[in-house]
Parts: sequence; C-alpha cells; structure tokens
Amino acid sequence: MDRLESDLLRTFLAVAETGSMTLGAARILRTQSAASLQIKRLEETLGQPVFQRHGRGVTLTPVGERLVPIARQVTAALDTTLRQLTADAMTGKMRLGVPDDHSHDTLAPIIAEFAQSHPSVELEVICDLSARFPGMLESGRLDLAVYEVLAPPDPSAVLWRDQTHWVTSRHHDLLAQSPLPVALFDRDCWWRDAARDALNDMNRPYRVIYSSQSVQGITAAVEAGVAVALLGSGALNDRIVPLGPDRGFPKMPGSNLILDRSGPDTPARQSIEATIRKAFKQRRNHAVR
Repeated sequence: MDRLESDLLRTFLAVAETGSMTLGAARILRTQSAASLQIKRLEETLGQPVFQRHGRGVTLTPVGERLVPIARQVTAALDTTLRQLTADAMTGKMRLGVPDDHSHDTLAPIIAEFAQSHPSVELEVICDLSARFPGMLESGRLDLAVYEVLAPPDPSAVLWRDQTHWVTSRHHDLLAQSPLPVALFDRDCWWRDAARDALNDMNRPYRVIYSSQSVQGITAAVEAGVAVALLGSGALNDRIVPLGPDRGFPKMPGSNLILDRSGPDTPARQSIEATIRKAFKQRRNHAVR
C-alpha cells in the first residue's frame, strides 16, 4: 500500500515555502538532485504533480495547495511528539547572533532543532549585520555569533566558505555603459570595500546606483538588469551570470562564515555550538557529492 512519508512531506514543504527546488533543498540540507527525487516519489505516491515547474522556480498545483496544510499539521505533530519524548533537563540562557542573510534558509532549521531538543534553555537570537557581531561578543552582549569575515582568525572557526564573483544579469547588457552601474552592500560590510577596491584597480568609471544591506536586495537589482554587483556563488542562478577576467573583471576573494564565542563555557553553549557545526558539516558533505 502506498503511504505518505514524513521525509517527503518535509521536503515538499521546504520547496513550497521557498518556491524553489534549489532553495528548498538548501533549507533541509540536501542536494537539489536528492530533493527532486523525493518530490518525484511524492508525486508518484499521489499519482499527480504537486508543483508546476517554470524558469524561475516552482508553483503549487491544486493538489499541492491541498497538501500544504496537511503536511504542516503532520510534521508539526511529529516534531512535538519527538520534543516531548526526548527533551532533556538542560537549562540556561544563550544569546546567539546570526547574520540576516543566513538566518532564514540555513540557520533557522538549526535553531529550531536546538530549541526542540532543549526546551528549558532560553534562546535569544539576534539578527544583524556581520560587522557588528565582533563588538557585541567583546562587550558580552552575545555568547555565540555566526558571521562573515574576509580572513578567519582561526581556520577551525570556519563553517562555510563561499567564493565571491562579479555578476550581471543574463538578459541585460550593462558592460557597455560608462560609467558602469553598480549595486553595493550598505555600510559595515567588507564586501563593499572589496568591490570598491576592485573597481578602482580596474580604472573603470562607475556609479553606485543601488545599495542594500541584504543579499536578496542586491540579487534583485542584478536580476532586474539595474546594475552589476559582487555576490557569492550561492546567489548564482539562471538569471545571473558571473563576470571573470575574460570580461575584464578580476578574481575576487572568498567569504568565510565563522562561529565565534565569548564568555565562560556552559553545557548549553557547547550543545548549540555542536548542533551548528554538525549541520554545516552535513551541508559541506552534500555540496561535494
């Protein structure tokens, strides 16, 4: 007898909520091919499609729309049951800083897993710009922080490394314009300084026509054909293409996502740190498959 498996429902929800097979797979720490296979198994079980595929992602079919509330109810019930049966007696308070650009798809499931496993730990999560976290750790306002740096102080602190690229819209020709229209990250970001330094070294006239504090904002400007920008590999898609030396743009440095800490060690901090490291290790393993 066919049956609906909870793993298939979780993958379905991740894709449905992000509107993308790629983003949905990243949310549950799977490869895109693995997520696609699970969606295929789900559709074979139901005997009809749950998504309509198109160039910019996926949308729900009528069957998919009917399945969403059921999938949420089932997975929530399973999570609640697991939490009640496995909850431990760990207590304390943890203040965790996460950058806005990583808080939704990557870090939200990690934080949720910790909260479910340790319900008696008071967890305070602060989303902000990466550049502000070192000062918050030093002043004792945070116990742990995940943030991006150009050069990590300790290689063992690195959770994820993302290569940066100059990028432009696949469907708009901006390179012939002078000055070159550029989108930059807002203040307090080393990416902004790296981009300006590279543009100055190129001796190419440019003008900043768009600024944002988020990857989503910069990505939207590039996709719309408004400007070129410096983005990580994770932002590349079928509407954005990298610009390399063959187009006159230099190779850019990588960005390192690190886990930093402050204050005395506690069981709560050791546990959430281990949870974060484990999740990113799984993500790295999936990325190299």
